Amino acid sequence: MTTTALPVLTKKDFQTDQEVRWCPGCGDYAILSAVQAVFPELGIKRENFVVVSGIGCSSRFPYYMNTFGFHTIHGRAPAVATGIKTTRPDLEVWLATGDGDALAIGGNHTIHMLRRNVGIKVLLFNNRIYGLTKGQYSPTSEFQKVTKSTPFGSPDRPFNPISLAVGAEATFVARSVDVFQGHLKDTLKAAAAHKGSAFVEILQNCNIFNDGAWFGVTEKEARSENVLQLEHGKPMVFGKNREKGIRRTADGDIEVVQLGNGVSEADLMVHDIHHPRPYYAFQLSHMEQREGFPTPIGVFRAWGHLPNFETVINDQIDAVIAKKGPGDLRKLLQSGDTWTVK
Repeated sequence: MTTTALPVLTKKDFQTDQEVRWCPGCGDYAILSAVQAVFPELGIKRENFVVVSGIGCSSRFPYYMNTFGFHTIHGRAPAVATGIKTTRPDLEVWLATGDGDALAIGGNHTIHMLRRNVGIKVLLFNNRIYGLTKGQYSPTSEFQKVTKSTPFGSPDRPFNPISLAVGAEATFVARSVDVFQGHLKDTLKAAAAHKGSAFVEILQNCNIFNDGAWFGVTEKEARSENVLQLEHGKPMVFGKNREKGIRRTADGDIEVVQLGNGVSEADLMVHDIHHPRPYYAFQLSHMEQREGFPTPIGVFRAWGHLPNFETVINDQIDAVIAKKGPGDLRKLLQSGDTWTVK
């Protein structure tokens, strides 16, 4: 038996001849660069990748990836990606979407794709604004956010994309940041290795219509104080000098504690991405919404004990074919009551 070695691919193999047209300084460039760098490392033939998108700045992604691609309509990318993965489970399907595309008009498609555990890798670019249509508030914009469509402040409470994904019981949920290139690449690799739905929120800057949306996370001095990097099997420590941590309280809540004076890393929560109950990751996802708590990044949940939607569907098809034969579409269409239209 002989085996054919896969060709050695590089980042350049995944770049196209299309001019990349985002605003100068847009965070999308960093995300594109990270994806193009990670794909060659996955050991998958280039022709087995499919990149699907909806509508928005992020949805130009398929044009810039030298793979198969599908630019769909607003909010419907999860439905199209589900169809591709179901009919061709052998393909590696990635979905590029934005906070508006995925959580507003595409909200229902997103949650049902995740609950079904379709083997799709979802990259949700979150800049807290509608950038393509020039600065209207989005489902993730802050409460009282003043924008072109909310001149007196947004009356809506924003969606938390991580909470939404965990609430839909997605089996892999993670968060990274456009400018944290090393962390972003590691997160993408972890998502690629997951066999079910993998949801990655990427905090991304829109320097034209919402510049500084994540400065509290990305600025040099802020990173150590305001960011908690979740690492499986390690205590939750953060702070410039690693002097703060997250501890479980007696009533099951969580709190920020100062290390020292009798409090050590042994008293802190140890992160478990394989926790069987989604409430664990859900609690972590609300951390940054509480005063004094950091913004967690990394893998929140990686639960690999549910079957993939595409596997279940194709097993059903195979079972029916084995029992009744392959079937005949013409006979099916001409069976039962039919009418001849003259």
